[in-house]
Amino acid sequence: MELTVRVPEALLRHGAVEKVELVGSRAAGTAVTLSDWDFLVATDDFDAVAQALPQLVEPLCPLARQWDPLGEHPCYMLMLTGAIKVDLIFDRRYEPAPRWVVTAQTLPRIDAHFWDWVLWLGAKRGAGKHDLFESELEKLSEHILTVLGVEERPASLEDAVGRYGSALRDAEERLGVKVSPRLGAEVRARLGL
Repeated sequence: MELTVRVPEALLRHGAVEKVELVGSRAAGTAVTLSDWDFLVATDDFDAVAQALPQLVEPLCPLARQWDPLGEHPCYMLMLTGAIKVDLIFDRRYEPAPRWVVTAQTLPRIDAHFWDWVLWLGAKRGAGKHDLFESELEKLSEHILTVLGVEERPASLEDAVGRYGSALRDAEERLGVKVSPRLGAEVRARLGL
């Protein structure tokens, strides 16, 4: 079933979800192959819907899901099988979270954030949005790679992925945890890396 049906169907099961609308490049017909699926979610009770989201999105079988820690608006980011990125956007102000602190508990969420961002960057590069790509690659370096101990800014998306892989292995060893490699493998395959 198409995402334009599956996503609204999953969310509209909650009584406080008023509308789920496809927006962004997919709605405008300007999407590239890697473009994400952006849905604007209207609700009269954001807190109740936010609390229910993990259960509401279960029928979509996400590989990863979390709130975007850096967005201007609340955005619940999903990564579906096949490295398909879905963003559930809520029209209200949102305070970005502070930079990640690397712990055994946060490392899997950092990993999900990294791969979500990498796929998004791949879409921006594919759409020819070079200035946005470069500024966001810098931001990814600052907010994820630096906290993992990578001081030098990556020269490319491929360089960022390589540096991240080494830093992740170091963090896993230091913290005694293992992050599932599935999400990274799916994103790398989708990007041809």
